[in-house]
Amino acid sequence: MTNLLKHPQVLEKARLEIDEKIGEDRLIDEPDLAELPYLQNVVSETFRLFPVAPLLVPRTPTKDMKIGGYDVPRDTIVLVNAWAIHRDPKLWDDPERFVPERCNNVGGSENYANKLMPFGNGRRICPGAGLGQRIVTLALGSLIQCFDWENVKGEEIDMTESTGLGMHKMDPLRAMCRPRPIMAKLLI
Repeated sequence: MTNLLKHPQVLEKARLEIDEKIGEDRLIDEPDLAELPYLQNVVSETFRLFPVAPLLVPRTPTKDMKIGGYDVPRDTIVLVNAWAIHRDPKLWDDPERFVPERCNNVGGSENYANKLMPFGNGRRICPGAGLGQRIVTLALGSLIQCFDWENVKGEEIDMTESTGLGMHKMDPLRAMCRPRPIMAKLLI
């Protein structure tokens, strides 16, 4: 929500996608997510910039290997800094900007999916990654579909992150919402 409030044009584009594909007669549901690629892009780009945890689960190789040109002996604890990878200018164009459109080339030469690892990557990916992605997308889609959002007048949104194993905003988001017409239909 913070990224959407800081980028109202992205919020509007996501709202239009939901209104066009779902309409205003029913709530968004899990099977609808496949029809909402822009909303999925918003969630993926948010996970890129703000992963739940900056470091992935530690791993220990079972044999000597090379990682990034470095010799890593077996049984060494290896920590992967997903936060740094997601903001690496060698991998991403303008990595600090929130640009959901960059997710569109999932199958292209950039292969966004292989560079994005908020839940890990490869054989060791979190078994709940798909569920987490769907639940967050469904919750965000419901908030967009049911309410008009804006930041509190005169307040700049602070994006400062906490330190530690879990990343969250230092200051909670303060926003105002107004029910959209779909809410009147749902409450009847």
